Amino acid sequence: MTEKLVNQYTPEIVSAPGETLAEILDDRGMTQAELAERMGRPKKTINEIIGGRAELTPETALQLERVLGVPASFWGNLERHYRDFVARQQENEQLAKYAEWPPLFPVREMINLGWMAHASNKIDQVRALLAFFGVSSTEQWDSRYKSELAAFRLAKSVAPNVYSLTAWLREGERCAHRIDCAPFDQARFRKALLEARALTAERDANKSIADLTRLLAPCGVAVVLIPELTGSRACGATRWLGPQKAMIQLSLRYKSNDQLWFSFFHEAAHVVLHGKKDVFVEIAGGRSGSAEREAEADRWAADRLIARLDLQRLIERRPLSREAITSFAKEVGIAPGIVVGRLQHDQEIPYSHFNDLKVRYRWVHEGD
Repeated sequence: MTEKLVNQYTPEIVSAPGETLAEILDDRGMTQAELAERMGRPKKTINEIIGGRAELTPETALQLERVLGVPASFWGNLERHYRDFVARQQENEQLAKYAEWPPLFPVREMINLGWMAHASNKIDQVRALLAFFGVSSTEQWDSRYKSELAAFRLAKSVAPNVYSLTAWLREGERCAHRIDCAPFDQARFRKALLEARALTAERDANKSIADLTRLLAPCGVAVVLIPELTGSRACGATRWLGPQKAMIQLSLRYKSNDQLWFSFFHEAAHVVLHGKKDVFVEIAGGRSGSAEREAEADRWAADRLIARLDLQRLIERRPLSREAITSFAKEVGIAPGIVVGRLQHDQEIPYSHFNDLKVRYRWVHEGD
């Protein structure tokens, strides 16, 4: 989702209030000593304000209003703008130290997807990335995101680009927070999953996920479909955003309906079967959870999509023809492509058979 941007002018140089005060005194032929006397303040204080070494406080602004006839609000605005300018200059100096950080991320992809605004230089890119992740520094990013990803214990042989994967996970988190959900209800969620099977017949992935989101939000589960980033290898993820709100995040990694829906029910299994403190991430060739819990989620997902007894009934109809598969899919209320994917996975048919029954997806931003 692209956020609305507001034009904002940030001047390159902002004068200290003391410079304006010095000009007014010069115009009026008033010395710093005379001003100090009229205000009842030490001359040193006035000198430090004019030199920019001391802040112009609200109390001082009121005194200047009485002595010089210049509104206190004028001095207050000058001081506020100047301190903001100084703070930004100091921040720029700090962020300049991290100029090599943005190239680690797929910034161009993130901008094209509307996840973050275009930044013309490395410092602004650092600032935009920090805002995207909702942290104040790269150290906080390391603490919040990189350390969390390390805890997933993904095998080195399938290790993703941590910067791409964390960005993908963060965008899912941001989108899920925008979905208004009721408090989590386990019984209602299980019941809604029975209705979710019917959505597999929808050929438009965006529409089916939108319908799924509306179906599950009243159960306390936010479902988001987020494009994978280059190097993220992302397929799905499950996490709890609070004690009463779960998030299921999906991508179109394999771009077919059998893969998408199995991933959804696999992630749903984690919500139903496993703890709220756990975070599960599925990437191509690997998963973050224990082998036992992942196998449990696989079995649960497979059985919810196609019951084992129903599948056995189909297999006994050999030979498995296109007509038998489509008739069975209609009978059990599931998309034919999902039946094909299950039969292929269970080695009941070769992976080359009946793939035309699967629905293929693509993101609209990928072009024709």
